[in-house]
Amino acid sequence: MEIIVGKTAGFCFGVSNAVNKTEELLKTKKNIFCLGELVHNKQVTNDLISKGLTIINNIEEAKQNVIIRAHGVTKETYDKAKELNLEVLDLTCPKVLKIHNIVEEYSNKGYYIFLIGQKEHPEVIGTISYCGKNADIIEKKEEIKEKLKKFYTSNINKLLVLAQTTFSVEKFNNIVTELKEQINNKNIEIEVKKTICDATRLRQEEASKIAKLVDIMIIIGGKNSSNTNKLYQISKQYCKNSILIETKDELDKEYVKKFQKVGIIAGASTSQKSIDSVVEMLN
Repeated sequence: MEIIVGKTAGFCFGVSNAVNKTEELLKTKKNIFCLGELVHNKQVTNDLISKGLTIINNIEEAKQNVIIRAHGVTKETYDKAKELNLEVLDLTCPKVLKIHNIVEEYSNKGYYIFLIGQKEHPEVIGTISYCGKNADIIEKKEEIKEKLKKFYTSNINKLLVLAQTTFSVEKFNNIVTELKEQINNKNIEIEVKKTICDATRLRQEEASKIAKLVDIMIIIGGKNSSNTNKLYQISKQYCKNSILIETKDELDKEYVKKFQKVGIIAGASTSQKSIDSVVEMLN
């Protein structure tokens, strides 16, 4: 059996930074709270909980030290933390913080903002809070017509379009193309920012490349992880025998044995330990 493991598989910089700094903090302090899962990976989260981290869903549950997770939070959450006099360790991914700054800047310049991403994703919920009142989220092409009606009603002639950092590159490009085709007013100024992070883009490119070469594709990562699910969707396009697992225990050995060439890619929140354990089992 030949095994091809993606070079981009595993922790991205933002996740690695968040996990490492949390582990360092847990060695020196007690009563550490994290607002939501630090990253979208059950195994990583459970490991941090075993070391003393407490996951909370509301900032008011924090007692003293609170961690802002990699996906970021709303503007109002920071205000509330300050009001409660909490010590905040902000581990929001730098790429996400950059988007917060961009949308705030363009909102102040009088732009209407279209944020392309998943409405329920924590990163998108956080980012939209920095966009001001003239903003909308677009998740799929079918929503464009409705969102443009609201944009036209605002009488604003400047439009900023940007994306969630872990959104599908292909879907983003398709939505932008469709958006430009539907805007028939030459007086409207459109600025597109390519804010999908390089780690996401390269990982998606590698997933499609490997999927074309193998008999079966194994995607390792959290089932609730946006970027992991996109890797699965991309792999499925080029390799019908694509499976998404969180751990090696989900692998059907007898099923995998039937294949000669196996490809492996992993989400940005998947630890090297999880990847190695799958490779070890296959070997």
